[in-house]
Amino acid sequence: MKKTNLKPLPKFKSEDQERDFWAKADTSQYFDFSKVKKVAFPNLKPTRKPISLRLPNSLITQIKLIANKRDMPYQSLIKYYLSQAVDKDRPLFSHWKMRTERD
Repeated sequence: MKKTNLKPLPKFKSEDQERDFWAKADTSQYFDFSKVKKVAFPNLKPTRKPISLRLPNSLITQIKLIANKRDMPYQSLIKYYLSQAVDKDRPLFSHWKMRTERD
């Protein structure tokens, strides 16, 4: 099905303005999804930022023991635990506007 009544894409002055627009806009009014093609970005890696955490030695020891039993690096296990906690709590805070580093 070809869509002929598509709206023209607006011009944005900043990424923030574009982000706000697409957060509220109906993309089907701007794009013909019948022409969408699946793509893969095999070399794309998520951006990572090093941080420092001060954790009790006993907690680090427990994490290292668990990671060893799972045959994985302990820092990967910490990232897994943090990810699980964030995924669990995300619905509780879905009404918050996420801030970026530029805010």
